[in-house]
Amino acid sequence: MERACGVLLAVSSLPGNQGIGDFGKPAYTWIDLMAKHGVKLWQILPLHPLGYGNSPYQAYSTYAGDAIYINIDRLAECGLIKMSSIRNFNKFIERVDYPGVRAFKEPYFRKAYRSFKKQFEVYRADYETFCAESPWLETYAMFAALKRKNDQRSWLEWEQADKDWIKTREVRKELNDELGYERFLQFLVYMQWRDIKRYANERGIQIMGDMPIYVGLDSADVWANQRSFHLDAQGYPTCVAGVPPDYFSQYGQRWGNPIYHWQRMRKDRYRFWVDRLSWAQQQFDIIRIDHFRAFDTYWCIPAWCDTAVEGEWLEGPAYDFFDRIYRALPNIQIVAEDLGDLRDEVLKLRDAYAFYGMRVLQFEMEPKRLKKGFPEHVIVYPGTHDNMTSEQWYEQQHPNLKIALRRFFHNRQYRERHFHDLICRFALNCEADLCILPMQDILGIKEEGRMNEPATIGSPNWEWRLKNLKEVARQMVKIQKWIQEGNR
Repeated sequence: MERACGVLLAVSSLPGNQGIGDFGKPAYTWIDLMAKHGVKLWQILPLHPLGYGNSPYQAYSTYAGDAIYINIDRLAECGLIKMSSIRNFNKFIERVDYPGVRAFKEPYFRKAYRSFKKQFEVYRADYETFCAESPWLETYAMFAALKRKNDQRSWLEWEQADKDWIKTREVRKELNDELGYERFLQFLVYMQWRDIKRYANERGIQIMGDMPIYVGLDSADVWANQRSFHLDAQGYPTCVAGVPPDYFSQYGQRWGNPIYHWQRMRKDRYRFWVDRLSWAQQQFDIIRIDHFRAFDTYWCIPAWCDTAVEGEWLEGPAYDFFDRIYRALPNIQIVAEDLGDLRDEVLKLRDAYAFYGMRVLQFEMEPKRLKKGFPEHVIVYPGTHDNMTSEQWYEQQHPNLKIALRRFFHNRQYRERHFHDLICRFALNCEADLCILPMQDILGIKEEGRMNEPATIGSPNWEWRLKNLKEVARQMVKIQKWIQEGNR
């Protein structure tokens, strides 16, 4: 990658009149702003169907997209519903009300599906191509239809016949229409996202998608691939993923995701992962894999343990895994989320494949460490979606550190008053090939802009969004100046 600047902004955080950032016009306006001001990379969060706690890292599928991102206006533009029938989502709210947005959009989706069936010949070619190129679609459609039939309960709690469908593949004629509806929603997600990605690429902007290393227990992926995970005879995990006590939590983080059965995966040449990464490669230009260190060693927590304090480090598939991946997908571009307390073997694994790693300035925020600079082959962030915003972080620091940091930036001839400006300018001027700025730090937002607090579940995590793009456009003028100053 050439020396460049990117911005971290979840699709859900875009503005709009439908309760959540989605694949509508504001996404295109945002792309235009990036192109105008010299930003070359847009990093987003996972787009998969949101599961427990509305977390994009506990999705119902590693392939499907969440229908919540489908823009209703675009359905009217292609004739599936009438524009005059569309209403705004109550009044604008600065946080995403996920249940409310789903209830608001669902009737429009149902109307669009009825129109789609009547106008099918218009869409036949694109629809059949999508279905043919999406081998995961039938399994996910059945998973989603059965989940609705079972009142959205986890597949582990379904009626036995439904739970066992993945083994029997029994014909379920009574679900035909619901299966068609689920396919239709995924077709819309695919088409609307495809247009956005194409629009960005045509303007010189790459999109970095985010892939959680683990998949959710209540997902089509675990349901359909039970032998690939450490599960008991009933399908419940015998051990779960997480990390031991760290910077974020004294009790560690118990994520609850089932752990891969790497020995079995090795026998079929990691087909689950090859298919997963192959689909992601079609959707994004670059793939950031979250919690990269687990390919080297992963924290294995007994399922009965309520925290992540008890567990053990076990060795992952490491080089054998990535050798297989690159044989199957030689052109894939991967970024390794290599944060945390790592052993040397993790860094050697990363460097063996020339993956870009990450450096987060909030973890480096002492003048002595900042003076040392950064390697070129990394991505520097002021903070990520898991960190405080820069202004929130700065407010909580000891006065002596604040004075030392101010002196450090003053000596570099930075005269900006606000800390978020100082840190963004420094990041853009540093040696790292790539610098990615969170939107909250471009705008100088404080605590109310934090996207996620690790080791906590539910509101207000994942709910922050922009009111509009007017202030963003104003702030991008200074960002462009610093991009040019940093030769990005």
